[in-house]
Amino acid sequence: MAVVPFNEEDVKLLARLMRAEAEGDGKQGMLMVGNTGVNRVRADCLDFKDIRNIRNMVFQSPGGFEATQKGYFYQRARQRDINLARRVINGERFSPATNTLWFFMPQGECPATWFGQPNVGRFKSHCFFAPTRADCPTVY
Repeated sequence: MAVVPFNEEDVKLLARLMRAEAEGDGKQGMLMVGNTGVNRVRADCLDFKDIRNIRNMVFQSPGGFEATQKGYFYQRARQRDINLARRVINGERFSPATNTLWFFMPQGECPATWFGQPNVGRFKSHCFFAPTRADCPTVY
């Protein structure tokens, strides 16, 4: 059962975002990026109080995803990526991105915090950061 509202275009949009942001980290990395995106739709806290759907999340400005500024993002969604997007829309979560609202690819080690939020782990090239339950209970 879906944890955020969506239509078929939203699924394809999320699939394109997941691929553009984390294809180099494989299927698992893409799923974690998807978790972060879905969490932003669910959040209603911090920088994400006005994000209510996948389209708003993907194109949030300021604070959105860098991938939307690259041509690779605008390629047609592949079926395998659409299948991954459906998994996170339906509520599957993958550690360390279970409750994350941010991720990025550092040059070296992951910093302890980013935008004031604690590092909750790394998967391949991406570091993930989650708010506290007190700051953002809707992602828990």
